[in-house]
Amino acid sequence: MGAKERREREREQRKSHILDTARELLLEKGMNATSINQIAKRSELSVGAIYFYFKDKEELFASLQLEGLELLHGAIEQAVHKKVSPEKKIRAIAAAYLQFSEEHKNYFDIINYFLTSPATIFPPKLKNEIDKHGDASIAMLTEAVREGIDAGQFKAVDPKRQAIILWGAFNGMIQLKKLQKTILAKNEYHSLYSEIVDRFLNGLRC
Repeated sequence: MGAKERREREREQRKSHILDTARELLLEKGMNATSINQIAKRSELSVGAIYFYFKDKEELFASLQLEGLELLHGAIEQAVHKKVSPEKKIRAIAAAYLQFSEEHKNYFDIINYFLTSPATIFPPKLKNEIDKHGDASIAMLTEAVREGIDAGQFKAVDPKRQAIILWGAFNGMIQLKKLQKTILAKNEYHSLYSEIVDRFLNGLRC
């Protein structure tokens, strides 16, 4: 490996370390209580080193959000096979999202941290980029609904609207996982999650 490649690898490792540290602090303290100084201190880097990679705190946390959304989209793409029926595609997307929430809990928590924030945290340019990445996964669900309509299997509905409704139901049900020790029996949210998909598909069928 040449010197240039070695330096590039070291830069990527340092950037990844900064993001890992920021993720820890975000989930511990929240964004408002996390500063660049705290990230630098915990990552054992200078403040200047942080600013070398990110111009401000918002850009740093936006990078975390984008990482999670890209990982989610990749998981859904991998789960969906083009030759299967629209119903199977919708079930595959549902399963991929549930699996993502369990296998990549930190990223899922970060996505929802910003999604449920009462204030708009990011400036318009960053927010638009984040929204575009988030919409990519919902677009695949939208396309599956549209395919079902075109094939005469589903009612003539607004595909995007239905996809958003189902995505919201997915997200809400996964959040109830936290109630396994109170309202829900252990892993009951899995069966409830499956029932959401069944009821949604029953409502779509002609």
